[in-house]
Amino acid sequence: MLSPSPASTMFAQPPLPAPPLPGAEERWALFLDVDGTLLDFADHPDQVSVDTHLRNLLDELYITLDGALAVVSGRSLDDLDDLFGSPSWALVGLHGLELRGTDGRYRGVHIGATRRSLVRDMASTVAAGLPGVTLEDKGMAVALHCRTAPGQFNALRERVEILLPRLPGYEMQQGNLVIELKPEGMDKGKAVASLLSGWPFNGRLPVYVGDDLTDEHGFATANLESGLSVRVGLREPSLARFSLPEPAATRVWLSRVLHTLKHGTLSHAHSPGGSA
Repeated sequence: MLSPSPASTMFAQPPLPAPPLPGAEERWALFLDVDGTLLDFADHPDQVSVDTHLRNLLDELYITLDGALAVVSGRSLDDLDDLFGSPSWALVGLHGLELRGTDGRYRGVHIGATRRSLVRDMASTVAAGLPGVTLEDKGMAVALHCRTAPGQFNALRERVEILLPRLPGYEMQQGNLVIELKPEGMDKGKAVASLLSGWPFNGRLPVYVGDDLTDEHGFATANLESGLSVRVGLREPSLARFSLPEPAATRVWLSRVLHTLKHGTLSHAHSPGGSA
């Protein structure tokens, strides 16, 4: 679990620059988070939708990048398929616990039904004791959301921490007004590294775009590979080296990336919303 150190929270980071567009000789691989990055947050994950423009934009990027595009999310693969219409791109679900490559091959962690039921029941008890906290069952993982009751976050974290010793093999993952219980040992950065080891991602410059604490692992992997790490929003501290202010700016920047890949550098390119 990533958490800021006391020393790192004493001083605000200087503003990060907006991300660049692809250079003439650069071969990018795009890794994109969903909620808070491509899509605005909703009170409940079921309330978001993907419009035709965004779906077409991602399809065109996937084709133009010769397949080197992946969506990397805390959502399950089934949820991602429902959102994006079973796309051809690589999908990483549940923070790396599920992965389906561009070849359609699936890799995932198996958690038995009894274990899943135990985790879900214990998380349900936590949610029932905190008004405004809702449970999202992701199968092998569960998420406890408090977006409509942000004041409950600290109490939610404390109750999950008390619960953890009774769930060996599971870990707590904090996010934006959400706490998840998930099998330990996998994160978004490891999933990205796995994709980078094979076609069509190997040999390319990784560009990771995300907003949440869970995306810091992705930023770390991109940085280690001399790639681009792009934080969406104002959360600090972060390993990201570039920033976009909001999902709308992410979509604008991706449109410019696509134009540049197809036609070369934009003659009047400017920051999509400026640095955050």
